[in-house]
Amino acid sequence: MLRATYVNYAFSRHAHEGYGIAIVESGAMAFDYRGATHIVPAGSVGIVQPGEMHTGQAVLETGWTYRTLLPAVDWLQQAARELTERSLNLPYFAAPIIHDRRLSQHLVALHQMLETSPSALERESQFLWSMAKLVRYYASDRPTPASIGQEHRLVEQVREYLTAHYAHNISLQELAQLVNLKPLRLLRTFRKHTGLPPHAYLNHVRVQRAKQLLVTGCAITDAAIATGFNDQSHLHRHFKKMVGVTPGQYARGCQPTPK
Repeated sequence: MLRATYVNYAFSRHAHEGYGIAIVESGAMAFDYRGATHIVPAGSVGIVQPGEMHTGQAVLETGWTYRTLLPAVDWLQQAARELTERSLNLPYFAAPIIHDRRLSQHLVALHQMLETSPSALERESQFLWSMAKLVRYYASDRPTPASIGQEHRLVEQVREYLTAHYAHNISLQELAQLVNLKPLRLLRTFRKHTGLPPHAYLNHVRVQRAKQLLVTGCAITDAAIATGFNDQSHLHRHFKKMVGVTPGQYARGCQPTPK
């Protein structure tokens, strides 16, 4: 991962072992690739195949600001294989520029989350989901996802596990092994039956437990740590989104009214 602003700097011809995914946030970036010069404006995504030579330079005098993801080859292969549930060739992107502002915004949000989230489950889930989406809609062969069955029992098993272990830093691989499903199939199945990805459901459980602790007079910092949040601000962010008030406001509202 990289985020940077370049003005005068230019990358010499080079290649990556994995894919090169550049999300331009402002300005414009040019790169020489496959015998042509391509320009990636703000709100677009540039992508190069593993092992293919390319450059990188500014188009405007003000340079460009961008974020990059350099996923290993096997990570996109995993996303493609688990999406279709069959063996596929290496995902190939014939178009080196994807003009899709929604995709650009999605990848920026993913990049920001990977930088800041302390949750292994959120990082793994969002990354795998995003790579599967990239392969599904933008790879040249546009693979068709395998159908999802009625796996209510397995989903309920995952929900029970998240409820029982909410204070732990649970991983996606841990959940997948619990119910003997591939990670992406677990994500797709869980979303279908609950309307939420597992990490969002886990945050819901944690907030509910934090509410119970705050009612008893537990300090906000202690409630955050006890329920698996990284710190008070981490609890604050999720609590406000779900409850509509801050943990402090909720705690004060639970105090008995003086007689």
